[in-house]
Amino acid sequence: MIDFSTQYLGLKLNGPVVVSSTPLSESIDNVRRMEDSGASAIVLHSLFEEQLALESRTLDDDLSRGTESFAESLGYLPDLKDYRMTQEGYLEHLRQCKEAVRIPIMGSLNGATTGGWVRFAKDMEQAGADAIELNTYALATDKRQTSADLEGQLLELVTAVTSAVKVPVAVKLSQWFTSLPHLVSQLEEAGARGVVLFNRFYQPDFDIETLEVRPTLHFSKPSELLPRLHWAAILYGHVNLDIAITGGVHSAEDVLKSIMAGGGVVLMASALHIHGIDHIRKVLDDMHYWLEKREYTSLWETRGCLSRRSVPDTSAFDRGNYIKTLSSYSLRQTVGAF
Repeated sequence: MIDFSTQYLGLKLNGPVVVSSTPLSESIDNVRRMEDSGASAIVLHSLFEEQLALESRTLDDDLSRGTESFAESLGYLPDLKDYRMTQEGYLEHLRQCKEAVRIPIMGSLNGATTGGWVRFAKDMEQAGADAIELNTYALATDKRQTSADLEGQLLELVTAVTSAVKVPVAVKLSQWFTSLPHLVSQLEEAGARGVVLFNRFYQPDFDIETLEVRPTLHFSKPSELLPRLHWAAILYGHVNLDIAITGGVHSAEDVLKSIMAGGGVVLMASALHIHGIDHIRKVLDDMHYWLEKREYTSLWETRGCLSRRSVPDTSAFDRGNYIKTLSSYSLRQTVGAF
C-alpha cells in the first residue's frame, strides 16, 4: 500500500488532494462526499471583504483603512443579495462542516485591506477552523502606487492576521510579483505557514456589440499548471513554509508533477466542477497505480525530485530555458522546410 500521508500547515493529512475554495463546499452533503472521495482537507468557499463592509456598517472605519492605496477594491461594493451566505451563516456552516467530517476544514477570506479580516479571522478560529487561507487580490490601477506599496500592504495584512489567531495561516498569491522568492521569505517572517501558488484572477471580457465590459469565468486548464510548477520548483528547499499548488490540477499526472516540483499538497476545484466530486478518487487511484508500478512505497519519495535544487542542470528554471526553447523551435521549423 502506498503511503499518501503528509502534513500541510502543521496539520496531519491522509493525502495530497485538498479541495480548493469553491461553491461546491456550500453543501454539507458535498462536503461529506469530498471526504468519502479521498479529499484530505477542504478550504471552504471564500467570504469576501465586500460582504463584511455591506453587512456590518460598524466595520466601515476598519475597512476604510488603506483605501488611499486600494480605492479600487472598495469603490464598487456589489449588492449583498448577490452573495449566498451572510457572516453568521458562514460561521454556522463552518461549524456544521466540522461536525460532519473528520478531515480539517479551513476558512477562506478574500479581500485587499487589513480592516475586518482580523476580526473575522478570529471568528473563524472560534468557529473551529483548522486553518485560514488569505485569498489576496489587490490590483494596482493608480500610477502612484508602487510594487513596494502592494507588497507592504500584503505583509501588513498577513502580520495582523497571524498575530491575531493561533491557527496556521496560508497566503494565496498572485504570480505577478516582481521577486516572488523574496516576497515569500518575507511572508514567512510575517508568520505565514504556507503559500498557495497561484490565485486565478478572472479577467473581464469586452462585448464589441453592446460596448460593455462583462465578467467572465472559465475553469482552469492543465496548461495553467506550468508556471505553478516552475515557481514551486524554485522555492522548494529555500523557504521553510509549506507550498501548495492550485490552478490546472486535473489529473494524477498533474498531482505527481506538483509533488515532484516541491509542493506538499494540491488544491483542486475546476476539475471537480467538470468531472464531479468523485473525480478525487480516480486521481488517487491513478496515482497509486503509477507509484506501485515503479515500486515506490511512499508518494513523498518523489517530492522535490524535479525542483531546481535537485536537477543537475538548473538552466530549465532560468533564462537558459527561454533561449533553448526558442532555438529548438527555430531548428524544427528549419528542418521541416526541406
